[in-house]
Amino acid sequence: MEKYGGNRGTVSKRRYVARGVPGGYRIWDNRGRRWWGDLYELCPDDLLTELNGRADRTRITALMKRYRAQKR
Repeated sequence: MEKYGGNRGTVSKRRYVARGVPGGYRIWDNRGRRWWGDLYELCPDDLLTELNGRADRTRITALMKRYRAQKR
């Protein structure tokens, strides 16, 4: 029988996740235990990927503007 040590291929918990709320989606910050950003009508997959990845401020700002424009 093989012995496994340490991390057994589990996926690390993401800091930011999208949660469905009445009227759309909101981003939940697991570390801060609070909502982050605005209410989005569509799931902000690109924004979540950037927040959990490189977290480039200019890219995050551009994505937030794009999702806000979709609400109008």
